[in-house]
Amino acid sequence: MALPFDLRALRVFVTIADHGGFSAAARELHVAQSAVSQTIASLEERLDVQLLHRHERRISLTPEGDILCQHARELLAHAEAAHLAMRELHGLVKGEVRIGIPSMLGSYYFPPLLMGFKAQHPGIRLTVIEAGTRRLQQMIHDGELDLGVVMDDADSQSLERRHFLREEMVVCVPHDHEFAQRNAVTADAFFREPLVLFQDGYFHREFVDTLARDTQYQPDIAFQSNLIPLTKAIVRQGFGITTFLRRVIDDPGLAAVSFDPPAWLDLCLAWSARAGLSRAERAFVDFVVDHQQALTDHHDQEPE
Repeated sequence: MALPFDLRALRVFVTIADHGGFSAAARELHVAQSAVSQTIASLEERLDVQLLHRHERRISLTPEGDILCQHARELLAHAEAAHLAMRELHGLVKGEVRIGIPSMLGSYYFPPLLMGFKAQHPGIRLTVIEAGTRRLQQMIHDGELDLGVVMDDADSQSLERRHFLREEMVVCVPHDHEFAQRNAVTADAFFREPLVLFQDGYFHREFVDTLARDTQYQPDIAFQSNLIPLTKAIVRQGFGITTFLRRVIDDPGLAAVSFDPPAWLDLCLAWSARAGLSRAERAFVDFVVDHQQALTDHHDQEPE
């Protein structure tokens, strides 16, 4: 029994959904707008449903179109993975890795790993996206990323994962703050201070939200920013305190103080359980795990 659509039609449909119109999709696909319109008209006819609401200046998905779009993204991701695997087997390309990394890791942990991997595998193309861990999980699910960094307690069963980093989360304060003279800071003392936090969806924010929930404290959020240099500047000027992975606090105007009890964060590389890993992606995962010692120069501070 023949399917009522092909991958080309699905790609056209998804491109329209992503770009909000026929003209934009035609430009993205480098085809005539009439060809895009004909493809969608044919797809709707064969499926016997309306996929798009055609407004005067924009296009939106019907409920049927939204359902098809979800399945289409998965099918296209699987097709791309199969195509890449076959090309790898025939030696036509060395592969590509699309990886999502939270900003804290992208700035302070991953640069030497990315450069080291590229030096070892010069034919593999790396595409790096910055986003929060929850957004990265969704992008992996949608086939927009091959790999992403997530917290070890991520509850999505659609992900496979490998642990690669255990690092201490510490309190970050100005060097002249009273906490800077302490050996450790309790959650009670931490939550009595104005806080500078990342926005929702980042592991930094999830750590603080979880700590607040477990200790039944209400955070006093003075600033929200995903920009690490800005957050450091705000803390340095005394307008609030924050928490970072220990390595991130490399500024002489800032001090890193452990929580009481110490707080450790476990992070993993994750990928779609259904899509699996290509040879290039597997090579990247193995490289990161094999070189995880380079990620943390504070391993001797881990608890017994």
